[in-house]
Amino acid sequence: MERKAKLTEGPVGRKLLFLTIPMVMGIFAMVAFNLADTYFVARLGTKELAAMSFTFPVVMLIHSIALGLGIGTSSVVSRAIGEGDHHKVQMLTTHSLLLAFCLVAFLVTVGLVTINPLFTLLGATPDILPLIREYMRIWYVGMVFVTVPMVGNNAIRASGDTKTPSLIMMTAAGINVVLDPLLIFGLAGFPRLELAGAALATVFGRATTLVLSLSILHFREKMVDFSLRAIHNVRDSWKKVLYISVPSAATNVLIPLSMGVIVRMVAQFGTAAVAAVGAGTRVESFALMVILALGASLIPFIGQNWGAGKFDRVHLAQTYSNRFTFWWGLLCVIVFLLIAAPIARLFSQDPDVVDGIINYLWIVPVGYGLQGISLLVSASFNAVNRPLAAASLSLIRMFVLYIPLAYFGGQLFGLRGLFAGISLANVIAGIIALLWLAHARTREPQKP
Repeated sequence: MERKAKLTEGPVGRKLLFLTIPMVMGIFAMVAFNLADTYFVARLGTKELAAMSFTFPVVMLIHSIALGLGIGTSSVVSRAIGEGDHHKVQMLTTHSLLLAFCLVAFLVTVGLVTINPLFTLLGATPDILPLIREYMRIWYVGMVFVTVPMVGNNAIRASGDTKTPSLIMMTAAGINVVLDPLLIFGLAGFPRLELAGAALATVFGRATTLVLSLSILHFREKMVDFSLRAIHNVRDSWKKVLYISVPSAATNVLIPLSMGVIVRMVAQFGTAAVAAVGAGTRVESFALMVILALGASLIPFIGQNWGAGKFDRVHLAQTYSNRFTFWWGLLCVIVFLLIAAPIARLFSQDPDVVDGIINYLWIVPVGYGLQGISLLVSASFNAVNRPLAAASLSLIRMFVLYIPLAYFGGQLFGLRGLFAGISLANVIAGIIALLWLAHARTREPQKP
């Protein structure tokens, strides 16, 4: 039975709420997934933790590429669902998954033959390299379980279902948390595999997402076609997906790069300042989780309604989302003003670190609301096939505002000035995004 558009009818606010809540749970599950790996590997020793830390930039790069593919898939598939063309939905979903498989085959080949030179370039010492090889040889081979399910889950979200992908992500996180101690330390009769055990636990956890997402797409949603005729027009589909995926993946890759520049600026104020920023960014990731979930939910909602020509529902969703994000940011400011000190003391007893964390959580959250609006407007542009506008907003925020204002703030007013520069950059980026969105609406097609 063909699946019809679920998001083109009913109250806009309620639909967005029901889309976003499961997404928050799914994102939280993935945060727990990564924290579990770090916690258990840290118990092996400093060398093992350092080896895993060296893999983070490469893992983040692959995740950024996979996320870009997922965003492109969600955008094109949701618009096809809104148009009511089920054959087009099947072709786009199938071709997106095939694209992910092909990309994985290329990345696995490159990754396996460049482990030594790449991680040496990243600064890994000869005593750490064997541990990195032990971990990454398994992780690279299991990359298919990272990339393909991310595309598959985004296709499911495009149908208007965010609950199932979140349950899949929670299942994978649960399996990883259970297998980590068993495979790393050799508990309950399992072999002690140490760092290789952490990689295998990740692969096994992610493998469930591949099986579950493909099964749901094929048997329940009827959104994939495994017959040979599905190869027809694959290049056309790939062009549509990549038109959105490439700019999205590129900006996702640049985000950690810009954060690295900020950390380098912070380093001039001492080790305590770097530790404070590291703790502050981890705390704020929980506050921004809601906004990221809402942004991910906007793409299928806007995509379906755009495809159906229901532009009034698109505008209403954008308005509701921007208002919610602004007030959520204000709530975060109030909460952090009240609890920044006890949170800081959870991370450290060093007075300089505690003072840095408190300042971070008092100053930077002032920009959360408008930072969130900037992220939501970018998501809206991706949903309506305007990826260059989405990428431009991100690049302006990072390289025209974020880094320069943080630098000048730090030079003029010290660490607090640097934090103020970050906050001001986010405020200005949000205002630019709102003005850009208002201008884009004047150029939208009119409903017939």
